[in-house]
Amino acid sequence: MQPSKDIERLIEIMAALRDPVTGCSWDKVQDFKSIAPYTIEEAYEVADAIERGDLVDLEEELGDLLLQVVYHARMAEEIGAFSFGEVVMAITTKMIRRHPHVFGSEEARSAGAAKGFWEAIKAEEKRERAEKRRRAGQLDAASASLLDDVPAGMTTLARAVKLQRKAGTVGFDWNDPRAVLDKIKEEIGEIEQELDRTEVSPARVQDEIGDLLFAVANLARHADVDPDAALRGTNDKFGRRFRHIESRLAAEGRTPAEASLDEMEALWVEAKTQPPKPAKDAGTE
Repeated sequence: MQPSKDIERLIEIMAALRDPVTGCSWDKVQDFKSIAPYTIEEAYEVADAIERGDLVDLEEELGDLLLQVVYHARMAEEIGAFSFGEVVMAITTKMIRRHPHVFGSEEARSAGAAKGFWEAIKAEEKRERAEKRRRAGQLDAASASLLDDVPAGMTTLARAVKLQRKAGTVGFDWNDPRAVLDKIKEEIGEIEQELDRTEVSPARVQDEIGDLLFAVANLARHADVDPDAALRGTNDKFGRRFRHIESRLAAEGRTPAEASLDEMEALWVEAKTQPPKPAKDAGTE
């Protein structure tokens, strides 16, 4: 079998890997749940390549992510649920339907108007799916929730934001970011109370810290900031500064374990004055 630019070749390769007799001993025993973590990991690797501006890596990582779609579609086809072709049909139908200003007679004079079309049609599709599930006996109307379509597999911060945004569509939300700041202060106070107890309960501390993180995610949403991106930036910043500490100590023949906290703190302050290295331009090696 030879490589090809044709998607059909990738589908053939996956079918061969999943063949019960001649397939790969690892691939043929996988299922949706066992493959899902790899799907999430590949999506992160795509995002990482974009963040680094590395188009060489992006080409490869997009292929890895496409493989995940083909993998899930193949497993679904094996149980008679749907095929890769039906996945493509579903998304092309959705994109055409949600862009009546491009593929139909509607007119959108701004990005806001285009988004309005998208949201309105998406809401109608959601109602249609819910009705279809009810008819199939898969959904109890009494238990249906506005939050049902918030994926459990999202990152925790992203899921917090989406849950909050969903609730906000029916008015369950703060109107002022400063009110969220007050909530953050309240949650910090509750953590302090738990830590001040004679017998500290790890479970209660965990619960209160979860409330604090949820409130911080809410503040990010109100400030129109992606909390995952914000934390990713801070993680990178911490890494740069700590590596500076390691580098400066290594020049003296020492490691951080051999330095005092005061010494490391001084080097940390020094690192804050160092400009970050520029990100690699897209398309450069």
